[in-house]
Amino acid sequence: MNHQIQALYGLKWNPFSQDIPTHALFIPERMAEFCWRIENTLVLEGGFAMIHGDPGTGKSVLLRHLAGRLERTPDLVIATISHPQSQLNDFYREMGDVFGVPLTPNNRWGGFKALRDRWLNHLESCRQRPVLLIDEAQEMGSQTLSELRLMSSARFDSLPLLSIILAGDARLPERLRREELLPLGSRIRYRYATEYASREELGVFLEHLLTEAGNAALMTPHLRSTLCDHAAGNYRILISMANDLLSVATQRNLAQLDEKLYLEVFAQPNTPRQMKRGRS
Repeated sequence: MNHQIQALYGLKWNPFSQDIPTHALFIPERMAEFCWRIENTLVLEGGFAMIHGDPGTGKSVLLRHLAGRLERTPDLVIATISHPQSQLNDFYREMGDVFGVPLTPNNRWGGFKALRDRWLNHLESCRQRPVLLIDEAQEMGSQTLSELRLMSSARFDSLPLLSIILAGDARLPERLRREELLPLGSRIRYRYATEYASREELGVFLEHLLTEAGNAALMTPHLRSTLCDHAAGNYRILISMANDLLSVATQRNLAQLDEKLYLEVFAQPNTPRQMKRGRS
């Protein structure tokens, strides 16, 4: 964090940055309940879960929090697919890499068998399914998604070998309703739809960030209210506006962020047409 921000406002970190500590993330009760089901049911029984919603409504925060919780579970293997757009051969390469299984790209059957053997051995040793997290899953090809479904279970689909969490925007549930992906869509055990926040929810979110960062009085109550009114229910928009205000306030060496600063930073300049009308 910028040391000037830290010294000026007594903050432990920038509450509006993308990389605030995992323990400081704002997790509403409904999110916490979903994570509990993943941690205490899906990991033990295997299968698919899905997180979906519009940009800025909390998917990335939920994934970060969930991954942090799961990482504290002893012996649990957690893997993340970072390039969901890959074609099938590259998808196998990445799966081999994240699960530590040497694969030969031109021997797909060998890779299929090696991965399943790895997961089965892990299951037999600790009674937990490895967890695979896939963000931007709406970008995955239909063939890749179908292959993932086939490789993640054994014994005529009666023995799940993986716990798989697919996360994506509003296109993801639509894709899983397509005919070629219905077998996968019907296997989603847990679904979580992120939603636009109410004005009150945004206020609680903002207060949480400021308190966790160490300065609940960083913003005036009036400014908090104004930001919540203009964020359109979107956490990301709220954070972006607040971060802009913090940067300008730091540059000006202001003691507190207030609505006057908001008006100066976000006021819409008059257009030439508006100015012309004003003179007429």
